[in-house]
Amino acid sequence: MKVVAQIFVGLVAVEHLYILWLEMFAWTTRGRKTFRSFPPELFEPTKSLAANQGLYNGFLAAGLVWSLLIQDPVWQVHVACFFLGCVIVAGVFGAVTAQRSIFFIQAVPALIALVCTLLSRG
Repeated sequence: MKVVAQIFVGLVAVEHLYILWLEMFAWTTRGRKTFRSFPPELFEPTKSLAANQGLYNGFLAAGLVWSLLIQDPVWQVHVACFFLGCVIVAGVFGAVTAQRSIFFIQAVPALIALVCTLLSRG
């Protein structure tokens, strides 16, 4: 179960690295295709705000990657749970305040990773 948990943690980390790239470097290009409900005329004026959001997603990804590199199994689980919890809260908040699909895109994979991580403590 530990390997399954680590795979899911890794997938959540990769997802947040993608979000970092999208919001920091591709907001006015690929972002327009991804966030179709966002008014097109607002992409350029909100570029720095999106980059800031992307940076925070990068911190989440860094924490998740860090958790995979920790050798102590107890400490590894605690760090993974903390960062997965942050992702879940962000996903729920995004679903409530922005778009419901964020819950399924962001929070659900993190919830699965969290459950697997907690079950792997064995």
